[in-house]
Amino acid sequence: MTDQHLQIRDLRVAPAADPTSEILQGIDLTVGKGEVHAIMGPNGSGKTTLAYALMGHPAYVVTGGEVLWKDVNVLELSPDKRARMGMFLAFQYPTAIPGLSVASFIRTALNARRAGVDRNPEIDPTDPMRGGISMMEFRKLMRAKMALLRMDESFATRYVNEGFSGGEKKRLEMLQMAVLEPEMAILDETDSGLDIDALRIVAEGVNAMLNPNMGVLLITHYQRLLNYIVPDQVHVLARGRIIKSGGRDLALDLEEQGYAPVLKEAGYDADETDAAYTARAPETVPAG
Repeated sequence: MTDQHLQIRDLRVAPAADPTSEILQGIDLTVGKGEVHAIMGPNGSGKTTLAYALMGHPAYVVTGGEVLWKDVNVLELSPDKRARMGMFLAFQYPTAIPGLSVASFIRTALNARRAGVDRNPEIDPTDPMRGGISMMEFRKLMRAKMALLRMDESFATRYVNEGFSGGEKKRLEMLQMAVLEPEMAILDETDSGLDIDALRIVAEGVNAMLNPNMGVLLITHYQRLLNYIVPDQVHVLARGRIIKSGGRDLALDLEEQGYAPVLKEAGYDADETDAAYTARAPETVPAG
């Protein structure tokens, strides 16, 4: 059924500051519920652009194509409506929001999610008596999800990402995902800036949330994350296009050989950066 898949058809995207310079030059991809698809590629290949375009980031403009989710072209919807339809983006570099507690932030997001795309005037998610989540129910839910991600309960009282380490920022992204229970999760380099222990905890949290009702588009530089979150398919994004797809073995090949062989196979000349770049994580990773 088409409403069970995120269907990306000939998607073309450019920066809003320069709409004539396309970063994505025709992306075709289908991700079904219950599936994990990994997107890998060299620096500057358009991976984050893809994530942002799918959620409607204003820094990018779509110059062609369509993205179907639940039989709706979500490119015609505002970012909040895409989120209300069950799409979710975990940022590579989450923003700090001083003065707003984690608990208030997530409760507001959950109430908005419950309101749906077309709001019913009889339902007011901010009111526990008219469809909103009660404070008692919310606290119970938060405790359960924080335990899943091995987060101290005091985390809920801190301001969003203010003074957070890299690992704490990524755990907060995963906590939002756990509470909101999206049907299509886009994870933009969730492994970026994490030491091995934080990476394992975040990956275990993602794995605990995997279910037949949620698809995952996992964007990563390095094969190491795929040691913990096993993808159904791996796609190589380069030069603004998906140039090769395969199973997990493809990620292992990229780790050993880099992107140059794949680029040459696709008919591109690999420059020195491509030839030197592999999907292997650096030996030292910033603690987070």
